[in-house]
Amino acid sequence: MAAQYPVEINHVKARRVVRITWDDGHVGEYALDYLRGFCPCAGCQGHGGDIKFVYVPDAELADIMPVGNYAIMFRWGDGHETGIYTFQYLRSLCPCDECKRQASEHR
Repeated sequence: MAAQYPVEINHVKARRVVRITWDDGHVGEYALDYLRGFCPCAGCQGHGGDIKFVYVPDAELADIMPVGNYAIMFRWGDGHETGIYTFQYLRSLCPCDECKRQASEHR
């Protein structure tokens, strides 16, 4: 599967989601609690290989910052900002039914 890149990233504050439009036309909506819970930093995930959800209640998004041409960082309301979310990782996290189905087919 070819790498996908976001063409638009929006924080939809009223709905508490980040909406990402990808270069293949797919649109994913990621709830703030979901994104914060899957923060990829070592502080949240440790140094093991398995990704786990770390519950952080009432996650608030303060800022979205680019990291080169391969990732973004979120600055959270609690001051946390060490997670680098690669585009590949964000696409793999897409919670829509289509992406979940495709992920289960590739396991």
